[in-house]
Amino acid sequence: MNTAAEELAANVSVPFENAHAMPRSVYQSETFLNQELDAIFKNDWFCAGRASALKDAGDYLTLELAGQPIMVIRDKEGSLRAQSNVCLHRMSTLLEGRGNKSSIVCPYHAWTYELNGQLRAAPAMDQNLAFCKKEKQLPSVRCEEWLGWIMVTLNPAAEPVANVLSGVEDLVSDYGMEHYQETFFETHTWNTNWKVLAENFMESYHLPVCHKGTIGGLSRLDEMVCPPGLPAFNYHTILKDDSLKIAMAHDSNSRLEGERRRTTYLLAIYPSLLITLTPGYFWYLSLHPDGVDKVKIMFGGGMSPDYVNDPDAQGHFKELKTLLDEVNVEDKGCTEKVYKGLCSDFAVPGPLSHLERPNYDFAQYLSSRISTISPENSSSIRERAI
Repeated sequence: MNTAAEELAANVSVPFENAHAMPRSVYQSETFLNQELDAIFKNDWFCAGRASALKDAGDYLTLELAGQPIMVIRDKEGSLRAQSNVCLHRMSTLLEGRGNKSSIVCPYHAWTYELNGQLRAAPAMDQNLAFCKKEKQLPSVRCEEWLGWIMVTLNPAAEPVANVLSGVEDLVSDYGMEHYQETFFETHTWNTNWKVLAENFMESYHLPVCHKGTIGGLSRLDEMVCPPGLPAFNYHTILKDDSLKIAMAHDSNSRLEGERRRTTYLLAIYPSLLITLTPGYFWYLSLHPDGVDKVKIMFGGGMSPDYVNDPDAQGHFKELKTLLDEVNVEDKGCTEKVYKGLCSDFAVPGPLSHLERPNYDFAQYLSSRISTISPENSSSIRERAI
């Protein structure tokens, strides 16, 4: 019997004109999931959120990346710092959720760390002759800010994120995405495989049907453009009309001209940062698998500076969030149905539309990453220290 990785390799070996959806096994196989965690989530850049969410010294967020608890914190010098979220004493996790701390205090025995991870205090340790406070520093994790995004990686040899994603900046530099301001952030867990949700974002073929009650009528299939993807990302564009004013360039926006004033980019940055970028607003999903049948979702968004500074800003915020909440309900229903369906013995992957070119490119990316790791050595890679 072929493995899921072998089935995927065969799936992507054909040209796009003959392509089919990915095999069922890549969504259902625990072995394939472990390979994804090892070869992808432990190696590529992962989005932890927006840098603007951590404005002040001591602002922090936490996440779990490929089984590793991580914190990202704004230190006293104003820099973003990612580091292990595990105490150096009895190995409790240190921080939870998001918030602000003047120092990092372990909830188990009150070992206390500076924002930069240096141990400051350790109660009742003076009689342990092997203990040296100055030697205790939380392990660091690579962290870079890119166009307003917090990007982290467990791979110390990863190429700088600005180099990896220079093509994205070339595409949308005139949008000024780094200046868009996040006005909401939420976390969710849906009952579907992470790739099902990623693929759902990557194609707008489903908009007229799945989103008939919300945004389905705002975009025409014949105006969607789905070019071939690049090694680190894919994208497609759709044109909006002024029936959704906040998707259009603000009257004060002099950077965008012609059709770009109404062009929406849907950027899928591998492995799992999904950005809808319009001239007026943005929203994003950052996905992480939670088993084969669940996905953890970081969901956020906000407005371009032009709309943030508009006299009707609060009205724009409310309109945007209401719309996106409704769209999310629709997407949740559709993606959970897809996962339920692909688990059926009757399920057969069908041929892809020309509007699903990004899905084909995503499958190519996955297969290229998984082909670099074998089941025999995956367990050793999982045990690698940060």
